[in-house]
Amino acid sequence: MDSKEFRKRFGEMAKSYGFKSAFGGCYKESSECIFVLQLQKSNFGDYYELNIKTYIQGTFGKKYAPDKDTIKKYMGNVFDRQPKEYCSLFNFDTTMSDEDRMQTLKKFFDDFVIPYEEKALSVSGVRELADEGRIFLISTVKDELDRLYPVG
Repeated sequence: MDSKEFRKRFGEMAKSYGFKSAFGGCYKESSECIFVLQLQKSNFGDYYELNIKTYIQGTFGKKYAPDKDTIKKYMGNVFDRQPKEYCSLFNFDTTMSDEDRMQTLKKFFDDFVIPYEEKALSVSGVRELADEGRIFLISTVKDELDRLYPVG
């Protein structure tokens, strides 16, 4: 499987988990957040980096929508990438059978994407991800969350 075929299969897998596709990426949204997955082709080799973005509604006075800039251009209030243990999944310079790549992609969604996305679609879940050390909230985003959504 080449990288172009993988992009197609990635989108199909995301759709099977309830993601919508737009502007070359996939997203889910709730009333509080938009969660985006966007494959970014590397200029340095035959691999992708997975941009994982979370936009928190109301932060910095913005109402976010799953538009071209949100999916492709902006970084989100929270930005992440795939865990290191899954880098070979996105690397086509690494030999992997199509069957193994698809099994690993399913495992990636089951073990990483879906648990992450379930938390990233709520402010309390974003805070939980930060408390667990799975994401880093820059101070301006943390301050904005505390202002908009005070804890207890």
